[in-house]
Amino acid sequence: MTDLRLARREVRVRAPGKVNLSLRVGPRDDDGYHRLSTVFQAVSVFEEIAARPADDLRVSVLGPEAHRVPTGDDNLALRAARLLAAHTGVDDGVHLRITKTVPVAGGMAGGSADAAAALVACDAFWGTGLPREELAELAATLGADVPFLLMGQIAVGTGRGDVLTPALGRGDYHWAFGVRAQGLSTPAVFDAFDALYPDPQVPDLDSEVALMQALRAGDPVAVGALLHNDLQQAAVELCPELVETLAVAEDAGALGVVVSGSGPTVAALGRSRQHALALAAAMTAAGVVDSVLTASGPVTGARVLPGSDAL
Repeated sequence: MTDLRLARREVRVRAPGKVNLSLRVGPRDDDGYHRLSTVFQAVSVFEEIAARPADDLRVSVLGPEAHRVPTGDDNLALRAARLLAAHTGVDDGVHLRITKTVPVAGGMAGGSADAAAALVACDAFWGTGLPREELAELAATLGADVPFLLMGQIAVGTGRGDVLTPALGRGDYHWAFGVRAQGLSTPAVFDAFDALYPDPQVPDLDSEVALMQALRAGDPVAVGALLHNDLQQAAVELCPELVETLAVAEDAGALGVVVSGSGPTVAALGRSRQHALALAAAMTAAGVVDSVLTASGPVTGARVLPGSDAL
């Protein structure tokens, strides 16, 4: 293999964002994390990472919100690369170029998607060939959402949200996402939750039975009626403008509206792709969001894209 060939090598990986169809939050454990019960759906708003040759481990970021993403030690993709290198004994470098689409600090797990994509990209780029199960174990040490972004589709998450059980579902779900330029800190939202609900109940998976039945039936009307987020009021406390965003989406006929994860992105479920576009237009016209996205789900998790040059 020539030096020119090496210089041109590139592995590209795409990982989705997520929406929590249901998020139930219990008490904070001794490790500082809350016990959760959540139903994830991966949606077609993607992060893309290109792994290229480099003398060291480094990251760069492209996209409209690139300036908001750290490129130092706090970057989850860089942490993922370092973790995989240490785990496998690799001492090669890599340049990870992130192209962002998932909102930054928006409750859709963009940073976790970067970490999942980085694990898959570096594994292919370095030829370490770890099984998905082993990658998932590494992913869980990087963040509670990272294992799900490796898996994709629909899953029930327990523990911190990182203990996953794949869930059966039928049909496609079409979403409009109302995005705010100013994100919310996930720890701040959980702190606000603690202040609002000082003695929450331990989440009960029985609460998700009706939602799981609706997903298996492929019934978006029932799914929309069952959307739930225990963190929603905490997000509203920190960003009161969300009340108007939620109301506009509801008035526009959404099947269901919910703050996505820790917010402040608002997820509105449409009857069809066209209706999702109409919901996005309604939020834009009302001036209650800074930008909008439309997407569908469920979609697969982090995957190497065709044309990549893996070892």
